[in-house]
Amino acid sequence: MGKIKHQTITSRIEFFYYAFRNILLVGLPLLIISGFVLSHLSFHSSATDGSSGTDNLTISIYSACTLSSVVNNEHNTIVDVGTYKDNIGKTTIKTLCNDGNGYAIYANGYSNNEEGNNKLINSEYPQYSIDTGLATSGLTSAWAMKLNNIENDPSPTPPVIESGYNDTYGLVPQYWTKVAGRTAGTTDMDEGSSFTTTYSVYASSNQHAGSYAGQVKYVLTHPSYQPYVYYMQEVDQWKNTLAMEESVQAIDKRDGKSYWVTKLKDGHIWMTQNLDFDLNSNTTLNSNTTDLNVIYNSTTGQYAEYNGGYTQINNIIYWKPASTATTINFAGTIVTGWGNSDMEPYSASKTDDTNTGHASLGNYYNWTAVIASNNSSGLTSNTYDNISQNPQNSICPKGWRLPAISSASASIVGSTNEFARLNYLYYNNLATAPLWFVPAGGISERILYRLSEFGRYWSSTIYNDKNAYGLNFGDSTSFTQQVKTLGRSLRCLAR
Repeated sequence: MGKIKHQTITSRIEFFYYAFRNILLVGLPLLIISGFVLSHLSFHSSATDGSSGTDNLTISIYSACTLSSVVNNEHNTIVDVGTYKDNIGKTTIKTLCNDGNGYAIYANGYSNNEEGNNKLINSEYPQYSIDTGLATSGLTSAWAMKLNNIENDPSPTPPVIESGYNDTYGLVPQYWTKVAGRTAGTTDMDEGSSFTTTYSVYASSNQHAGSYAGQVKYVLTHPSYQPYVYYMQEVDQWKNTLAMEESVQAIDKRDGKSYWVTKLKDGHIWMTQNLDFDLNSNTTLNSNTTDLNVIYNSTTGQYAEYNGGYTQINNIIYWKPASTATTINFAGTIVTGWGNSDMEPYSASKTDDTNTGHASLGNYYNWTAVIASNNSSGLTSNTYDNISQNPQNSICPKGWRLPAISSASASIVGSTNEFARLNYLYYNNLATAPLWFVPAGGISERILYRLSEFGRYWSSTIYNDKNAYGLNFGDSTSFTQQVKTLGRSLRCLAR
């Protein structure tokens, strides 16, 4: 096994921004008032010889709260396959803070210097990297973190460790998560208050041998400030804050991947980056994080026996993809094992895609996968004139949905012909900013074809048992039927 690293925040860089912008908002007005008084006194000098005087005040304000770590022994160990080891190393993290309101400490996976990366990474063979988890046996390797108050902490009120990390192992966060804090400042700036961190690792019997490394990043903030992160599943909390054509990056809680999203001229917030979510038959999706809204619609029968894979427990809907469902990785043009079926969900990802951000190709999905179905052949009725009959579920994150194509005029505000509405508003055939639709080509018969020549994007609208509507653009733009089994790109928009 390898080394688990820490990264803490220095008082003058990231912490200065995170923790003290509120203090500066108070401090700056005080400085301005002081300067006014001094200059006022100077202006009314009793001097009579015609001379003038100035009185300048120059000060520097440094962070009054710091977060530092002292490595007692490195998180470096050897773990035999098939064994579990805990209490790997110990780092003492000291907090010094004279803010009477106290502080909060957040943690985030930071492997490979990437926020939200909570894997133990084998740099030579990244495909064998270890996910965070609590397993101590079985076929899945895992690593976890634990926080402890130190013995004989000189502070009368040591940090309070959050539940799930207090003397117990918890998951390494994929996004900023509060792990400790205090409701009052340190009374003695020389002593401070401290806690320790340590780790556990389970290496399964089939884990590839090698050196693995991971990092956890900590930040100390004012207790009222949370390092703000946009999450796809929390879009209702922030969608009204976006200005027209403003873009932000939001994280999908299901896998930690980030997506650019933009409020476009139609008033909707769209993903302006292709969905890159991997389907896996070993993973059960649920309505807490995925766009799963109904199991069975008695009016339309859309989610009847031909759909499959659905259960509901305590008002939470679960969908398990078919046992053969998978995301097939490929390099070049040959896709090995692509299902090409309207009875089972499949996706394919282009592993040699080096593009990032809006230009990312994302994954390719057949329509069965897109609507979170195990069999879409029973959806036979054309819904072009009545999109209320469209499938209500999708593999979009919770709070997001598939776009629709309909017979409505694109010139109408709020048109349900949503791809066409964008084309009408921007007049650019959906090929340039700020829409960022990508000519990613498509997949048919295990072949990736016409990459960079055209783009194909699925909608939720049904054509017949073998086809669904989609956006086609290249030499021109159209909104026509496509064979359900073909691999196409996917964009979601906020509900």
